[in-house]
Amino acid sequence: MKTYTNPIYDYVRSPDQDAAKPVRRPVIVVGAGPVGLTAAIDLAQQGVPVVVLDDDNTVSVGSRAVCYAKRALEILDRLGCGEPVVRRGVSWNLGKVFFKERQVYSFNLLPEAGHHRPAFINLQQYHFEEILIARAKELAGLELRWKNKVVAVEAGERQVQVRVDTPEGEYSLVCDWLIVCDGARSPVRHMMGLESKGQVFKDRFLIADVYMKADYPTERWFWFDPPFHPNQSALLHRQADNVWRIDFQLGWDADPEEEKKPERVLPRLKQMLGEREFELEWVSVYTFQCRRMDKFRYGRVLFAGDCAHQVSPFGARGANSGIQDADNLVWKLKLVLEGKAPERLLDTYSEERVFAADENILNSTRSTDFITPKSRVSRTFRDAVLLLAEKHPFARKLVNSGRLSVPAILASSSLNTPDADSFAGAMVPGAPAADAPLRVNGQAGWLLNHLGGSFTGLYFAGDEGELPAATLAAFERLARATIPVAVRVVVAPGSALHLPAGLTRLEDAEGLAAQRYDARPGSFYLLRPDQHVCARWRRFDAERVRRAVLHATCND
Repeated sequence: MKTYTNPIYDYVRSPDQDAAKPVRRPVIVVGAGPVGLTAAIDLAQQGVPVVVLDDDNTVSVGSRAVCYAKRALEILDRLGCGEPVVRRGVSWNLGKVFFKERQVYSFNLLPEAGHHRPAFINLQQYHFEEILIARAKELAGLELRWKNKVVAVEAGERQVQVRVDTPEGEYSLVCDWLIVCDGARSPVRHMMGLESKGQVFKDRFLIADVYMKADYPTERWFWFDPPFHPNQSALLHRQADNVWRIDFQLGWDADPEEEKKPERVLPRLKQMLGEREFELEWVSVYTFQCRRMDKFRYGRVLFAGDCAHQVSPFGARGANSGIQDADNLVWKLKLVLEGKAPERLLDTYSEERVFAADENILNSTRSTDFITPKSRVSRTFRDAVLLLAEKHPFARKLVNSGRLSVPAILASSSLNTPDADSFAGAMVPGAPAADAPLRVNGQAGWLLNHLGGSFTGLYFAGDEGELPAATLAAFERLARATIPVAVRVVVAPGSALHLPAGLTRLEDAEGLAAQRYDARPGSFYLLRPDQHVCARWRRFDAERVRRAVLHATCND
């Protein structure tokens, strides 16, 4: 490729390979892709030793996943690598939809101000993985083992044993928990005799990454039936390094091997781009698939990312949902490892992320049906919707060029404490916390930087001068709690409220935090370590908070 040379990471012999018997590790992660690395970084950052085994010695070949959504970026911020991803990538919020030769409408995925991160970052997967690897290397207790291929898995009631092949022969390891992030074809899933069930859609798409210096705006452009590719669809958006992702719908009868040849790809690109100079970087042909495993936990083996669930690429729901898998799993696994929660807490990982996978599969299936109509009648309906969308806003809601990734709202989670008080707005139990601009010790900041990583209480105080001594004492007791976990409290006070040392003062300078959380003086939100709301009340009560924490950790 013109813009990128894959790094080579050294295979290093581990002392474990010379041990008389298999060494036991708390957690092993299989796969050093975006999801496996995210899980490993989160574990290590929270003090859990982790070994990552990968059968390769480089990052992704080809750009592959390129779109990282706002929620994934917020998770990466907590892991210490959000900023380099944003800095390296291309930010965008706007998209445009075309039918034949005309633009029918545009949309803004983040129309309101007051958010730290954009709707999306476009960044080639190889750059993304390099950033995660650099972060992983900074963390004590995280060991990356390249050219370590898992060839056998034996899952027992108290441990998991893995057999690993290396350039210097095989060795065995034992772990308390195995996290599998080895991709859609998942060798580990096959070793365990498990299936991923679903639907294969009868269509093929060509991905072409093109290097060119173009003056197109940084937006997502999607065409239905364009003049340069009649009766099919096409997609264009920008990545880093002047590389542009272009997708062409090919039809089910297209020969994948033939369509990847330059003599087939270049004419298609020239029809689209005209006389503009470009160079071909990478080409692939893919088929839409939507499938998932029945569940994501099998005893001490936990599946995350594409090995657990797979969706079609339109909508950027693959890597983003995998990062959310890791975010959901790691805090639960940490509590189980520490003896602060029963193992059944890990069943809620499967329950919550199966729900999210089904939501993604539903949206991805609907996108596929709209993009690739299966009958003349459905094609007529689709084209009529596109024509109406140019002038009528109601029709734009029916256009589906890929419903783009949004986080799942876990409203039915068994870990939530249902509302006992009346609230308005989106911050229901189960929702991921909304961000908002703040002033922290006189400096500009963001709310999400002070939430997550542990159970956190967000208290909206008024201007009454000082918090009651009983409230402050209750905050202190929550922060020292050990059964089951501590709750760190942060306060969003009115401008006149005095706070003692030790409490984080988050000044809601623009009032957006109170607005987004429908907060009044006295409102209290309890957030999980993954920044999902699990309970809220109009009046702080330490005993209710304690019971909600017990419930959210399966200790009740």
